[in-house]
Amino acid sequence: MSMPLDRRSRKRLATRRAISLVADRLFLERGFENVTVDEIAAAADVGRMTVFNHFPRKEDMFFDRDEEGRETLREALRQRDISVAPIETLRLLAHRLVAEQKPYVEFSARSQGFIETIERSETLKARARAIRDELAQLVAVALSECAGREPTDPDAGLAASLLLATWTVAFLQAHRTFRQTRDTEEAKAAFLAIVDKGTIGLKAALAGTPYA
Repeated sequence: MSMPLDRRSRKRLATRRAISLVADRLFLERGFENVTVDEIAAAADVGRMTVFNHFPRKEDMFFDRDEEGRETLREALRQRDISVAPIETLRLLAHRLVAEQKPYVEFSARSQGFIETIERSETLKARARAIRDELAQLVAVALSECAGREPTDPDAGLAASLLLATWTVAFLQAHRTFRQTRDTEEAKAAFLAIVDKGTIGLKAALAGTPYA
């Protein structure tokens, strides 16, 4: 995401990021459920309402890159080469995100802490499932837009659901691989192998549509 040019926006973004970093540190140290918003505000040296102005829910501080990920998906489809099918565009996006070492496809000792924090929290697991469903809806709309179809197009909905299922399996397997091997490159390869394999199935399922 590009840095806002005006001073006020830069200051707001810096405050948001500072709160998120403090919250992440506390969540990783003590567990999500054991940290209060008041403790985060005190540690970040801001008021309680300042925290809520930036993050309506406590879990939003943990998933603070959610909107960045959503915009990445939207832009990949909006700016795609028209000679490349939408499903292939998203496969290539997965490879690019890994190559650019984006934090939401990081498989390392540091990222394991975030995964373990989610696994210990029912609230975070529920929010992760909700985000997955929201992403599926976002992808369905973005796919239908680039094909000139209605947002409720069932083919777009099918493609988005299958894609999110594929990426979810790939993401979980990559973290599982890292836990077993402690090898980041092997985990990346596991992620991309499943994305590639799932894309083959996606293309077969959507054959004859503008998405494949």
